[in-house]
Amino acid sequence: MSEERVGDGELIYFRGTAEAAACTVVLRGANEFMLDEMDRALHDSLCVVKRMLESNTLVPGGGAVEAALNVYLESLATSMSSREQLAVAAFADALLVIPRTLSVNAAQDATDLVSKLRAYHHTSQTDDAKAHYKHYGLDLTNGEVRDNLLAGVVEPAISKIKSLRFAAEAAVSILRIDDMIKLNVHEDPNQQ
Repeated sequence: MSEERVGDGELIYFRGTAEAAACTVVLRGANEFMLDEMDRALHDSLCVVKRMLESNTLVPGGGAVEAALNVYLESLATSMSSREQLAVAAFADALLVIPRTLSVNAAQDATDLVSKLRAYHHTSQTDDAKAHYKHYGLDLTNGEVRDNLLAGVVEPAISKIKSLRFAAEAAVSILRIDDMIKLNVHEDPNQQ
């Protein structure tokens, strides 16, 4: 055991223990704002690792799951003959918000990338020889579509399942609303 100075503080180090069951991460930065952001990013990363270890299943990232579900649900919607078709198609369109937002945040052409991604997933669902396309997602560094499972861009499956479950529950709650609230706005003739 030793006490050593790191920056403005002093830390106690335990070295040579029989078991390494715990560790400490020391974050240093230029200001409090940077340290808060680093702390948040580290916490998020550790939560992802924890989720992965708990569920032990992965899905490809980069919008791959959302694009695959979009293609599947659009196909399902066209096979329906009731008004439910509209709800299923709208939910399918809403799923594309994730890959679009990823593209826009990376300063890429969202329309082009998302349409290419949908094309890959349509091919994976219709052509058995190209079923491996189901792992394709967005490569936002190069502005293209690639095999994200092979590239190591993955997400814990449990996080994706919970997100989709909450989205479906929210959509169903909105669809169950059968009352219309109308506000009477009194117009002021002096206001333009």
